[in-house]
Amino acid sequence: MEFFRDANYDFMGWRWVWLTISGVAMVASVVALFALGQLNIGIDFAGGTQLTVRFAERPDIDRLRASLEEDGLAAAQIQRFGPESANEVLIKTPILGESVVEDQRRVVGALERVYGSGGSGANLNEISSERLALLLRELDPDGRVAGDPEAAADHYATVAEAVIDERGERGVLASWEELAAVEGLSGAARAAIEGRVHLGAFAVIGTESVGPQVGSELRTKGLLAVLFSIAGMLAYIWVRFELRFGVAAVVAIVHDVTVTLGLYAIAGYEFNLTTIAAFLTVVGYSVNDTVVIFDRVRENLRRSRRDGLFTVLNRSINQTLSRTVLTGGSVLLVLLSLYFFGGAVIQGFAFVLLVGLVVGTYSTICVASPVVMLWERWVGGRAHRESAAAVEPAGQRAAR
Repeated sequence: MEFFRDANYDFMGWRWVWLTISGVAMVASVVALFALGQLNIGIDFAGGTQLTVRFAERPDIDRLRASLEEDGLAAAQIQRFGPESANEVLIKTPILGESVVEDQRRVVGALERVYGSGGSGANLNEISSERLALLLRELDPDGRVAGDPEAAADHYATVAEAVIDERGERGVLASWEELAAVEGLSGAARAAIEGRVHLGAFAVIGTESVGPQVGSELRTKGLLAVLFSIAGMLAYIWVRFELRFGVAAVVAIVHDVTVTLGLYAIAGYEFNLTTIAAFLTVVGYSVNDTVVIFDRVRENLRRSRRDGLFTVLNRSINQTLSRTVLTGGSVLLVLLSLYFFGGAVIQGFAFVLLVGLVVGTYSTICVASPVVMLWERWVGGRAHRESAAAVEPAGQRAAR
């Protein structure tokens, strides 16, 4: 399959338009990142604690935020997790107390105060299977301990795991009647559980904590990883082609990363270690696409020595246009599926790849090649003139 057969588009004739659009996009991205501060830094870099909380019913975010503010957690960030109708939220707090564990306890305490059932004992929607097994063994509702303590411990461990599995399938246990579906849970054991624990209206299904020193170290290493990858690409293309191609590729990479990061910040996704991995992937894809065109430019320069660089760049872009569209289009289909059907956990990662693919394909054609032209005119042309002046006979220089 081949599109754009015998294409003859004047891409280089529009180079100033492309460069102007790219310049405006990069400036807008920098403004969004630094002047407006829209980048949502995750706890991987900022440090702090993050709780994924699932509620029995869709929570009221304003009420939830007010309850945290009453407990001195006004700096907490709350966002829905998953589809708009989902009952899960992410609660992120910077380091407020002496430890992240203390901050987690404060968040859970604030939730218990508003969303707790007011019952005594532990919350069945948060208790671990080990703790529930110990509780059942202590109460011994099935009368197993007196006969064989070890067998009783195994029995109640199995029952506790079955209860926790049922909770995992439902997300949150909303009523005691739901325990009737638990295999191996006797009526006596169920009554014993109801008497010693309560059903809270929420469950903490995931926690993450990062200290400030670790967050700073991860932030530095993530930035260095991106910078080293760009430097490595410059060295690779410089050795394989020429310096002008290496500089053009690096300019295209910086353009792709800056614009994609700006759009990522505006979209509001969390910037974390997974995001760094996505940006490194974008860097690799952008360079791969650029190398394909530059390789064709090198071949055409050898074949058509009389043609100028402007003509050769235009011809090379048109010759590889079908390959660029087919490759980008096939990857685009995969990324669209990943973004819309991959779930909220990887949506930010997919967004970076999706935007990076589009921006990277654009920069390969409309940024990298024009930069080669500019380099040749401003640097290569000056070097050629200086070289010619150095070998000019003294008599001719005196005559001039």
